[in-house]
Amino acid sequence: MRLYRMIALSALMIGALPFGAFANAQVATPAPAAIVGAPKVTVERLTLHSSALEGSLEGNSADRAVIVVLPPSYGRDKARRYPVVYALHGYSIGAEQWIGEIHVPRVIENALAQGTREMIAVFPDSKTVHNGSMYSSSATTGDFESFIAHDLVAEVDRRYRTIPKRESRGLVGHSMGGYGATRIGMKHADVFGALYLMSPRCLSARTLMGLTPEAMQAYSAMKSPADSAGLQWMQHATLAAAAAWSPNPQNPPLYLDLPLDAQGEPRADVLAKWAANAPLAFVDQYVGNLRRYAAIAMDVGDKDGLKDDTATLHQALDAYGIANSFTLYEGDHTNRVAFRFQEQVMPFFNQHLQFGAGQ
Repeated sequence: MRLYRMIALSALMIGALPFGAFANAQVATPAPAAIVGAPKVTVERLTLHSSALEGSLEGNSADRAVIVVLPPSYGRDKARRYPVVYALHGYSIGAEQWIGEIHVPRVIENALAQGTREMIAVFPDSKTVHNGSMYSSSATTGDFESFIAHDLVAEVDRRYRTIPKRESRGLVGHSMGGYGATRIGMKHADVFGALYLMSPRCLSARTLMGLTPEAMQAYSAMKSPADSAGLQWMQHATLAAAAAWSPNPQNPPLYLDLPLDAQGEPRADVLAKWAANAPLAFVDQYVGNLRRYAAIAMDVGDKDGLKDDTATLHQALDAYGIANSFTLYEGDHTNRVAFRFQEQVMPFFNQHLQFGAGQ
């Protein structure tokens, strides 16, 4: 009975806050109308080998797809350097789906037509065998935190004419990407100079996500991480969280620990690890880093189950006197994201990143 009571409680929490809010992550989203005469950008696709991702126990590739959007003048003005915005995708989608969800390149071209100055935008792919890395550092998934904060930034600076300093780098993410931007932003203020958090998820400690008896039976039947391809969406997401936050190199074939033991009892040690990865739990440790940012913004739809956690993060920063903005807009988790990227995200970085002289 104890197990079933906890499962019922978990199901309620899922519906209200964490992964359940993302079951519609791969949906068609409304697009802003194209602005006639908007300047055209160039979209490049490359593969980056990340040493931080080598040797992951669940076999995720260290070769990552990256989409780079170059501004209109990039090809003709060979002396010009540009700020860079790094944009992180959500759970269950990759970089290609992400730019489709926010309608790149249209939203970038529209923003330029509306007065945003030219910058480079970078969209890395961080999808894993369980559909999401959580942008965390794990022997099981790979060190996706370092992939973004170090390997990706270094390669973009090497390949392109960037302004290679933190004051000219922005970090934004939506959903799981919002969690990644929060986590990486707190820890790597030496790399980035402005943060925008769009509907960030998993800000507070997670509990027994989707751990029904059926899920536990499905997990026990798995022979390798790749077997998760046949799981239900929530079962998949639970494995992604466990692989990122409670890895265990001594526990094949999945190399992770779940927060229930074989008898169906909660494992306090695993739940503690999950809680330790919640930004609302560790924000107090990074106050000094957060003060370094030129600006921090966060937004969330008024029909999004993540609005309370996002508001709580805003309040936590306010309590420390850290300048930040919080917007609760009319919308759900995905239906306004393209409009927000065009009308809020791009102008935000236009205002708060450092550009070259005369720009």
